[in-house]
Amino acid sequence: MEQRQLGRSGLRVSRTALGTMSWGRDTDADEAANLLLAFCEAGGTLIDTADVYNDGLAEEILGSLLGEAIPRTDIVLATKAVARRTEGPFGGGASRGALLTALHDSLRRLNTDHIDLWQLHAWDASTPIEETLAALDTAVTSGKVRYTGISNYSGWQTATAAARQHAQHSPAPLISTQVEYSLLERGVEREVIPAATHHGLGLLPWAPLGRGVLTGKYRNGTPADSRGASPHYAPYVEHHRTERTARIVQAVATAADGLGTSPLAVALAWVRDRPQVIAPVIGARDTAQLAGSLAAEDLTLPPAIRAALDDVSAVELSYPERPLP
Repeated sequence: MEQRQLGRSGLRVSRTALGTMSWGRDTDADEAANLLLAFCEAGGTLIDTADVYNDGLAEEILGSLLGEAIPRTDIVLATKAVARRTEGPFGGGASRGALLTALHDSLRRLNTDHIDLWQLHAWDASTPIEETLAALDTAVTSGKVRYTGISNYSGWQTATAAARQHAQHSPAPLISTQVEYSLLERGVEREVIPAATHHGLGLLPWAPLGRGVLTGKYRNGTPADSRGASPHYAPYVEHHRTERTARIVQAVATAADGLGTSPLAVALAWVRDRPQVIAPVIGARDTAQLAGSLAAEDLTLPPAIRAALDDVSAVELSYPERPLP
């Protein structure tokens, strides 16, 4: 698997990342071990999790596999903090106390002495950004974190955080931003991607398959074994089941037929090779789903097909993103 430089840093990661949001809910520990082994055998290195995935169980499962199924030094370990975990003053948010408490707990669950990429899971409007960034500096200078990133930040939030760090000559400059990005969700092209490009942040798209809708599995209904049929995930999937979506999914299916591959591979290859994208985060629940995603490694979309997909999924830009005539 191709390795790419993550943002304006020396860190190299696989151009596909393995997400763990289902670990501990839809994916048990045994299947998680199979996923991790298959992903690493294919050349994957970037594993993404978060402290709130299934109440910390995703981190615990991953931690139990490090050093057992896979050597710790074979992966780039990424996790997140900020989301509310428990009640109390340090149970969530981006204050110094909450972040450093979350870091301590993640290290324990992950069974490691450091995190390679520690990401702020969301903007915290109740905490001064200077305090949040200072906590990142502390985490890096302590040796418990190697690199830092953000997730789900808007364009102005991305630019604010990155510019403040630059002005303060931070020892922990942001190198990545993780946002939803796919053929069905291109809103980040308005302001987030320009901000990330300007400040040297690499993109790690989550839900690169449009929350599963781009695979085509929902074209004729909702499969009983799909996330769309799950009470927990149904609203998550329904968000992308619209008339516009149907047109895009049809275009993806047509492209897949012409190329002799799957809609999944087409959708994943499209986002993987977009400007500023480093590694889409795939949320495979089992090894069969993972194999489908890894098949995209052999696919590069022809310019004509890429242009057609760009056109059918284009987002409308308005002032000031679109220059005045």
